[in-house]
Amino acid sequence: MPRRPTIADVAKLAGVSRATVSFVLNNRPGVASATQQRVWAAAKELGWTPSTSARALSTGRARALGLVLAREPELIGTDPFYPAFMAGIEAVICESGDGLMLQMSRPGSEVDTYRRLAADQRVDGVFLTDLRADDPRPALVAELGLPAVAVGVPDADTGLPVVNLDDRPAVREAVRHLIGLGHRDIAYVAGPEEFVHARRRRQAWAEALAEAGLPQGTALPGGFTAEGGARATRALLERPTPPTAIVYGNDLSATAGMAVAQDAGLRLPDDLSVVGFDDVPLASYTSPPLTTCRANPLSWGRASAQALVELIGAGTTPDVELEPAALVVRGSTGPVPVR
Repeated sequence: MPRRPTIADVAKLAGVSRATVSFVLNNRPGVASATQQRVWAAAKELGWTPSTSARALSTGRARALGLVLAREPELIGTDPFYPAFMAGIEAVICESGDGLMLQMSRPGSEVDTYRRLAADQRVDGVFLTDLRADDPRPALVAELGLPAVAVGVPDADTGLPVVNLDDRPAVREAVRHLIGLGHRDIAYVAGPEEFVHARRRRQAWAEALAEAGLPQGTALPGGFTAEGGARATRALLERPTPPTAIVYGNDLSATAGMAVAQDAGLRLPDDLSVVGFDDVPLASYTSPPLTTCRANPLSWGRASAQALVELIGAGTTPDVELEPAALVVRGSTGPVPVR
């Protein structure tokens, strides 16, 4: 294979020192305009591109941001949220040549993963997602001296910068929407209770029912998975008096629930109304199209990456509050059925 051109090659062709080339290529001041043009022309002629490893050695940075997901690996491909979230991150860091290091960790073993990333200096900072009640990670990254941004509001003050998107208003709006259609028995299929955002969504559902003077409906765990959503839906439909509407913690469990209801002979929304959360691309193509809460994970990933990059570079960054999730009404919700 041909040898990769180096800054020494650029310096020789441009007739300048390697230090001058380094100054020009790193946009540092003090080099005459004509010399700059000569250096850039030489770099272009040689096909020179920056070496990521060399830049990392010279700057003391790994040039990578870390995202640790404590989920079963086979579940990541089925959850549309994280691909969109990671695309938002990549949209920011690709401009600087940084990379995203994704680390899968079995639930319960993520502390070791963060310690290994810090010890090996493989990342410059990390995103903390899927925040939990009494989450040990904020204290851990502080101990490790690892810059970190909390994606979503933790249940206690952690001292970390926060990039938050409030999901509660959309859930409340979804319940009010169903109440306006005449529904009074509105069930909920929840995400994992240990996740702060899953608990907040369930609480918003319960609060909206209470505000309307309605008794709290049945809440069952769905785990943010298709299997969990299907299982919870079957249990709800097997009740002596099934609910007339179901709100789900995410779109994945909602689409599985729709399939279960239709397999049972129910017509949506004539016999049952369904609401999801996330507004993944598939949501508008289900039959009927899914009423859901739009959270925009792409913009969330972008804002999180901008915050972490600023934190790494400047040592501080302000909290960011994104536009809250909003209800998107489609064909899966309709008037309460007459029974």
